[in-house]
Amino acid sequence: MASLTKRKLLLIVTGGIAAYKTPELVRRLRDEGTEVRVVMTHGAKAFITPLTLQAVSGYPVHDDLLDPAAEAAMGHIELARWADLIVVAPATASAMARLAHGLADDLFSTLCLATDSPIAVVPAMNRLMWSAHATQRNLRLLQDDGKLIWGPAEGSQACGETGAGRMLEPAEILQRIRDFFGATSALNKTESPGALQGKHVVITAGPTREAIDPVRYLSNYSSGKMGYALATAAQAAGARVTLISGPVQLSTPSGVQRIDVITADDMLKATQAVTDMDVFIGCAAVADFRPASMASQKMKKQHGEDSLQLSLVKNPDILAWVAKQSPKPFCVGFAAETQNLDHYAKDKMQRKNLDMIIANDVSNTNIGFNSDHNAVTVFWQNNKKHLEAQSKQSIATEVIGFIAQQTTSQPEEP
Repeated sequence: MASLTKRKLLLIVTGGIAAYKTPELVRRLRDEGTEVRVVMTHGAKAFITPLTLQAVSGYPVHDDLLDPAAEAAMGHIELARWADLIVVAPATASAMARLAHGLADDLFSTLCLATDSPIAVVPAMNRLMWSAHATQRNLRLLQDDGKLIWGPAEGSQACGETGAGRMLEPAEILQRIRDFFGATSALNKTESPGALQGKHVVITAGPTREAIDPVRYLSNYSSGKMGYALATAAQAAGARVTLISGPVQLSTPSGVQRIDVITADDMLKATQAVTDMDVFIGCAAVADFRPASMASQKMKKQHGEDSLQLSLVKNPDILAWVAKQSPKPFCVGFAAETQNLDHYAKDKMQRKNLDMIIANDVSNTNIGFNSDHNAVTVFWQNNKKHLEAQSKQSIATEVIGFIAQQTTSQPEEP
């Protein structure tokens, strides 16, 4: 887990009801040794007082762009340069719009425009506001600008409705902050940055969908979170990253090129179109089979029939195809197993000519599919390393470190 000791974090609180959660976040950050400064918009002060956040942070709250006293202490430009990370929480629909369009007429928006620090946006709003075309358009702009998007979560909302738009809980935001600093810190024992500098890493992630008819398909429970965590860690290690993704509900990691696909054939074609990969990580849960033919119309239940037979054909093996290329990239596979983990993982690594394989036990419902946490065993050459249950981002950081050590090690002199 990344240490937050002596990290400098600027928390920007905008005017949403979820602002009441921010003192808890500040308290938890300070408990871990983080220095926190707080900026509040005028709207935020309708939900929580500056005195509360001053008490938990230990510093006066900044709330006015043109406050001479604040400028004398720590001017807004200095504050923008000071932070290791800026977190906007809660980020209302209005706040996201202002960020997306580069406004700079209050302290919040000016700070975000005048900084070169990374910015994490933690959305919080009504479900309809979140799903509105304008908000989703602004979300894409923020992603294109390299902003980190954390959330939103789904659940009951202050308005009485239920759906996507809840701000992540303080504990979840804290973990995202830990993961961020873990991914951007050194990835090997020597803690040298840029461990994959100059390498092109291609990662497949998420499920594939194989159509039965125009409204039904075969798929699996993969959320894509592990593959996206690996993309984040590889980019932080200095690599150029191409992420080939099946259908998921995840934001594109900052600085990563994302290619969206649906079927296994789509994923294979997208992989074959990449001609210069140094490392290939096959993290996607590719459907093993697909229907032999897709019905042109929705299949109807026939009167008196209690069963349906589908004819399936085998899908292409993307990882095996990559491993047969010359020159061969460093190939990493995944093995999701429910029993005999070591045996099946080692067998798969040998059969497919892989350089490394990451195996996890998907029979444990607390980790793996759809979870933010995982526990895996990494096999390479004659080595084996078990990583205990932790966040997927922390695991991804360690795995990328192992890959960096293998791909950058120099051969011994004869």
